[in-house]
Amino acid sequence: MAVITLPYKYLERLTCTDRKTILKNVPLIGSDVERTEEDHADVEFFPDRPDLFSPEGVARAMRGYLGLETGLPIYPVKPSGISFSIDPKLADIRPVLGAAVIRGVTFDDESIQSIMSLQESLHWAVGRGRSKVAIGIHDLDAVRPPFRYIAAPRSRVFVPLDYTEEMTMDQILEKHPKGRDYAKIVKDFPLFPLIVDKDDNVLSFPPIINGERTRVTIDTKNILLDTTGTDKRAVNVAVNIICTAMAEAGATIESVEIGGVQTPTLAPAERIVNVKECSRLLGVSLTAPQMAELLRKMRFGAEPADADNVKVQVPCYRADIMHDWDLFEDVAIAYGYDKLESRPPKTFTVGKPHPVQVNAAFAREAFTGLGYLEVMPFTLTSEDVLYKRMQREERAGVLHVMHPISIENTVVRTELLPLLLEFLTLNRHRELPQRLFTVGDVVLDCRTHQQAAGVSSHPDADFSEAYASADAVLHELSIDYTVEESKDPAFIDGRRGNIIVAGKTVGVFGEVHPAVLTAFELEHSVAAFEFDLRAVPGYPAL
Repeated sequence: MAVITLPYKYLERLTCTDRKTILKNVPLIGSDVERTEEDHADVEFFPDRPDLFSPEGVARAMRGYLGLETGLPIYPVKPSGISFSIDPKLADIRPVLGAAVIRGVTFDDESIQSIMSLQESLHWAVGRGRSKVAIGIHDLDAVRPPFRYIAAPRSRVFVPLDYTEEMTMDQILEKHPKGRDYAKIVKDFPLFPLIVDKDDNVLSFPPIINGERTRVTIDTKNILLDTTGTDKRAVNVAVNIICTAMAEAGATIESVEIGGVQTPTLAPAERIVNVKECSRLLGVSLTAPQMAELLRKMRFGAEPADADNVKVQVPCYRADIMHDWDLFEDVAIAYGYDKLESRPPKTFTVGKPHPVQVNAAFAREAFTGLGYLEVMPFTLTSEDVLYKRMQREERAGVLHVMHPISIENTVVRTELLPLLLEFLTLNRHRELPQRLFTVGDVVLDCRTHQQAAGVSSHPDADFSEAYASADAVLHELSIDYTVEESKDPAFIDGRRGNIIVAGKTVGVFGEVHPAVLTAFELEHSVAAFEFDLRAVPGYPAL
């Protein structure tokens, strides 16, 4: 979820209404007001609405919802006369480029902070941590067109943002904070992507860092926007959202020629939607004129096509509209969820706990009785946490995320213990001892089952504590087990054991290896264990 800061004065100026009205109505368009301060509010929006990740986008939506300005926003675009060329060598590196010229910018402290925050929010929501899309915002008056997007040697030097001395691109990956954060995206390529101007001045090393030469300041009047990535649709979405946000703030948008094509156009898409289908899904009887009016309130262009259909123009910044039902959701928002009639279900059933959850509850009781505190790690993690830091080989059957939101969320967890060590890392400043446990789902070979794990961190944590704690929990769950020597590299040799049930290895316990502690930046010994809850007698077949 994205939390956006909305400065009251700036938002009131853009919305043409008062903060009290805005704060009262902004939750009704799909958000949650996290906190209100004297000069701003922090509001959380769903990641499917990146067009609302700025005060400009929120103001545009609020003007429509409040009836101050309805219908499709129009954003004129004229050619800038500026062109980009793309190096064919980028085809297997980072091939997609989007760009625009934004003129007549008037920045103050609030508006410049808004555009920078929008850039970072889009890196998260659309760019998947810059791997899919990276955005560069430059002072256009500091460079000269035409511009070139090239594959440059790693030894190429320039002054990166926030620095005063030249560095090679390899040095930037090693020493610059942004380089260290995002090096994984490009470090394996023989050449690096680079954007330069007519005089060979560096504007940007995407997706890592801009050049200091084109730093945007409060005095910047004209902006060159570059957006690079691996997905054409995502790149265009980022360009459209930033351009329309800047246009809402009073700037004018000009297109750039890339490969003979002018981009962006900021033109709407058109759809025909059925009124009866919308009425059926919402449980509200609507006519075509009524539905069109509600859609205009949500800033769509809409007019009845006939008695049963509505012709809709979808703004270029609404990347979330992929199905007619997405439009029906906006109809419901404009109609008002509070006005929808509540009806009891037509069927009545009696529920009972699933046996899997009963076993999980017993495990929680056992851990709690030993003085462990429960935590709930995320289901998504990375190969780095699950395997590399644990000194383990990646298991067969790992479920990878097709379009990960960041490099920290690339796989579904197959073990729980590494995630508990992550929790210990996050709580290094807390007093010792720390004893944590978790019970939850893991996925292997596309099948879900439950495991349980516990860790104990303090200077005297050792094999004996791990063995005793594992024995106590297994005994409480009536698991009849034996122990054999383990070869798990996550634990110290000679201080590790496998948990064996019916001839199968169902878990492991021991004293965590010093190399693993170092990888997780932990200073004290950790006694740990993990086991498969399918070892509990009577566990149901799934």
